Amino acid sequence: MKNSRFTEAQIMLILKQAEGGVPVSELCREHGMSNASFYKWRAKYGGMDASLIAEMKDLSEQNRRLKKMYAEMSMQNGFVESFNGRLRDECLNEHLFSSYRHARELIESWRKDYNTQRPHTSLKGLTPYEYASKSTMDQNTNTTNL
Repeated sequence: MKNSRFTEAQIMLILKQAEGGVPVSELCREHGMSNASFYKWRAKYGGMDASLIAEMKDLSEQNRRLKKMYAEMSMQNGFVESFNGRLRDECLNEHLFSSYRHARELIESWRKDYNTQRPHTSLKGLTPYEYASKSTMDQNTNTTNL
């Protein structure tokens, strides 16, 4: 989002001048802005005081954080769905389990293969085990360099 060259306090001052009777065209010329900017500000901030603007800004920031969190959770849900699909297609649909113990053994074997033998493109060609080991080594290196 493009930052305005005017602060909220400056915008409020310009709007107050307009309410005081200064013609819009004169204000725009004096402050070097377009009529469109003035009317956009008036639509957005008209009738507000500084505390309401600060509250609106806080709510806007909170909304941004919530949208980011929602996007991250949606992405995480996609990873879970992808994993569940692989487990179902590659393990559960391929075997007929004779007992609960047999099912546990086959699923554990598939899990070990998935985590230690298979490279994952999302992990830049590393297995989850290699990726976790590398991350732990990187963290240990960073703490020793402090």
